[in-house]
Amino acid sequence: MTRPPVRTAPAGAVYFSLLGPLTARLDGHELPLGPRKQRLVLATLLSRPNTPVPVEVLTDAVWPDDPPRTARKNLQVYVSAARTLLGPAGHEGRDRVVHGCGGYLLRIAEGELDTLRFGSLARAGRAAAGRGDLAGAARLLREALDLWEGPPLNDLRDSAGVAEEAGRLEARCLTVYEDWAETEIELGRPAVAVDGLRDLVERHPLRERLRAAWMNSLHQSGRQAEALAVYDDYRQLMARELGLEPSPAMAALYRSMLGRGREARRPAPAREAVGPAAPPSCTAAFTGRPGELRELLEVLGCGEERVVVVSGPAGAGKSALALRAAHLLADRFPDGRVRVRMRREDGRARSRAEILAELGRLCGVAGNAASPGNAASPEGGPGGDRAATAALADAWQEWQARHRALVVLDDVPDEASVRGLLSRSGKCSVLITARGQLAGLAPVHRIALPALADGEALELLGKLIGAGRLRADPGAALRIVRACGGLPLAVEVSGMRLAVLRHLPLAEYADRLDDPSAALDELVAGDVSVRHRIASGWQDLADGDRWVLGRLAGLAEGGGFTLDRAAEALGCGERAAIRAVESLIDAGAVTSPAGEVTAHAALYEVPRLLGLYAHEREGV
Repeated sequence: MTRPPVRTAPAGAVYFSLLGPLTARLDGHELPLGPRKQRLVLATLLSRPNTPVPVEVLTDAVWPDDPPRTARKNLQVYVSAARTLLGPAGHEGRDRVVHGCGGYLLRIAEGELDTLRFGSLARAGRAAAGRGDLAGAARLLREALDLWEGPPLNDLRDSAGVAEEAGRLEARCLTVYEDWAETEIELGRPAVAVDGLRDLVERHPLRERLRAAWMNSLHQSGRQAEALAVYDDYRQLMARELGLEPSPAMAALYRSMLGRGREARRPAPAREAVGPAAPPSCTAAFTGRPGELRELLEVLGCGEERVVVVSGPAGAGKSALALRAAHLLADRFPDGRVRVRMRREDGRARSRAEILAELGRLCGVAGNAASPGNAASPEGGPGGDRAATAALADAWQEWQARHRALVVLDDVPDEASVRGLLSRSGKCSVLITARGQLAGLAPVHRIALPALADGEALELLGKLIGAGRLRADPGAALRIVRACGGLPLAVEVSGMRLAVLRHLPLAEYADRLDDPSAALDELVAGDVSVRHRIASGWQDLADGDRWVLGRLAGLAEGGGFTLDRAAEALGCGERAAIRAVESLIDAGAVTSPAGEVTAHAALYEVPRLLGLYAHEREGV
């Protein structure tokens, strides 16, 4: 941030900047962006370039507490003023801002928006580093950082929606700065990074990777006493603010500086959410869930709740949401974020011994508790294997008591599989994803994932097939996402399939999905199958619950069913019907109203695709 920003827009084109205060320039002259509410609308659209932004998102950004009755009309006025101010997009003279079924979309080219240019340069720099071209990587990463003028959108952060986007942008900038500084250190040019790192550490004192790079740059510049003082300040800060010691990686870097000269040492990164590969639904197309993501960040970030359960049917995007939250919570968990899958590839639950052994490998806590063969024994084994598993469990509890980390236990089959893994003391937090509600766990904070709203689902589909194709037939696009039941995995598979079958009209594909007998056959893209994922959830149900679900699925086709209709379909009394329906709610196979309502007045629903699968299996 020490050089003048690089502007890349061609003559006659508007150049927008979010990496600092919101600005727009035309041929070097700053354009007036209007009143504050109009600038909030523009900032929100620019934060999601070339992507439909639902009206609800814009409304929340401008009027977070109590939107007026005229909110939609006011938004239209702000958008109209922006169109007039910004002019057409590109040489074709197309409208800069367009409206479709997914919301408002702002057309923007890479050379017209600093965040797009920033992302492109950062990717190129990391690719160069991966090829071993450190000099090229340093140049490209520095060019990206030259676009960063200060805290992103710092003039509009009193809006919660804009502040959330600004926080994500700043986190991206910090990560690129860390990449650049470490690259310069490896090149033997540590002095160029010292001052900038010092300024950033003052603003982000608990960001360990920044502090480690600052220590290293000072040490490699021959300023060893200052480097050691940086560590000592950090150790005292951690003890005072969090009651923790620096991470093992940071302590090892400190020890190496005590015992060595200027030998270059790249600091070990903090543990990210690691483990087996993420499921197909966890892609860069992650979108939607702003309320649930905000709740997760608030609950886990404040440190008051140590266990959070995110529940929802197979394909609801639980893993994607959990990994997104874990990524954004880096500053709150200095000892790392660790992810472990709780099931094997075939959907069967992994044993406690397997889980503990993997946690031990990821966090370095296995010690001498067990040999690798014993630790991975499928059932813990008799005698020595049971003792080894118990030793691993004790070591894991001891590690949690001494660290502040976020542990993501992904796709948990039942309560029993996690009880022995939850921390009994210390400041570790656990984020659990599960298809069922896991009602037997307490106390926990619960977040249930509903189906995506139409606007969110359309935004996800548009990211995969292109905004232009979405706008060409918005009615068919809406039919597609509704036929998917708002299930993120189904919408994503539809998008992946349509991205390959570019000749296929959206309306024709919507017709296929509308056909109950063909919908699940259509929801396949390569080796990603919605039917396969739903089948895994089906296997979790008890035999009696499967039969009940098959009977209730037919009732749900009309938009839901009441308790009276359920009792009639099941051929049982009221009390038995209540128990049957609530058992399926607990298993995540039936949804109920979010607010309080009597069992008789409630309208229950079976997700469309799960209902179609139940028809197949039960022959209803």
